[in-house]
Amino acid sequence: MYPAVGLAEKEASPWDFLPAREQPDWRSHPGLARNRAELRSSEPLVTEREIIAARRAIALVAVSEARLTQIGDCAESFTESDPASTAAKAALLDELGDLLAQRTGQSVARFGRMAGQYAKPRSSATELVGGFELPTFRGHLVNSPEPDPVARAADPERLLRAYRESSRVLNGLRSHRTGEDGGPWVSHEALVLDYESPQIRRGERAGERYLSSTHLPWIGERTRQPDHAHVAMLSAVSNPVACKVGPTMTPRSAVELCGILDPDRVPGRLTLIARMGADRVGAVLPEIARAVRRAGHPVVWLSDPMHGNTVRAGSGHKTRHLETMIREASTFRTVLEALGLHPGGLHLEVATADVTECVGATVPDEESVRLRYESLCDPRLNPAQARELIEAVF
Repeated sequence: MYPAVGLAEKEASPWDFLPAREQPDWRSHPGLARNRAELRSSEPLVTEREIIAARRAIALVAVSEARLTQIGDCAESFTESDPASTAAKAALLDELGDLLAQRTGQSVARFGRMAGQYAKPRSSATELVGGFELPTFRGHLVNSPEPDPVARAADPERLLRAYRESSRVLNGLRSHRTGEDGGPWVSHEALVLDYESPQIRRGERAGERYLSSTHLPWIGERTRQPDHAHVAMLSAVSNPVACKVGPTMTPRSAVELCGILDPDRVPGRLTLIARMGADRVGAVLPEIARAVRRAGHPVVWLSDPMHGNTVRAGSGHKTRHLETMIREASTFRTVLEALGLHPGGLHLEVATADVTECVGATVPDEESVRLRYESLCDPRLNPAQARELIEAVF
């Protein structure tokens, strides 16, 4: 549950009193209210004008005139907000966007999973590390990955650190912009409400609000409940928004969610990111896509072929197999094209370095996974694997 304990009435929003999953255990921390207040008075990380430009670019994908890539780290690190790291991520985003453009003959809207991808939902509240039970690492916005009880405690002082590091990343990324209103843009999972909610600002048009922490916020498979806080918050902002669609989604629940997040049926408003697993996407996606189309929602369809295909290597590391990811993304494309719909693009976790976290291409087998496993959370593709996936699917 996420009751907004300690918030002054004038500071609270309707979703602050709704239940929410995956929230840090820090409601009793004396610094929480102070840090929320500081976020509320901070300068917007992204501008309303940038958000409008990003939504316009996504609208072209919704009407089948462009494609979209959403690419970057699984869990972003506070230690990689320097200009060199940002430049490397921007270069990779451009390289993979250019490759998709070449393969499809269409322009590509480019969104980096960066400048805010500091929090992760987790399947368990605790984990065993070296025989000791510790709170699960939930991203640098919440706690630290070091196997120590103090480091693993949820700390709301990290809210301000996340804001500062996001600002550094965005300052570096803006030097790569193609014109005043051009991409690349940034995107992250709008997970921690104590970080996101205070950064909602009043827009220029009467009654409008926008989320100033990112251009394209998304919610995940664990936080898409129609009567919960995350959906209510994203329904209230003018940003383009996205939602992960997993194998438990039904056609009815998909249409209900679209009705809340895209009530006016506007191209560019809503992106649905299918992450169903290679063995289920062919059976689950067609009926959902048909139902959303019948309801008149001009959504963008993306494939996330990674999150439904995670397995354990013999070493215990989480990994994913490139051939399985290719199979899911290819089936996604086949299903949508058979329905006369536009497969808009890909949502991928990709490292800038030649990591060995996923099997395939430059990583021959599961035994090789442990050689260069650097992710803070889930396994990422390396650049060569990402290129091979794009070339195999489009």
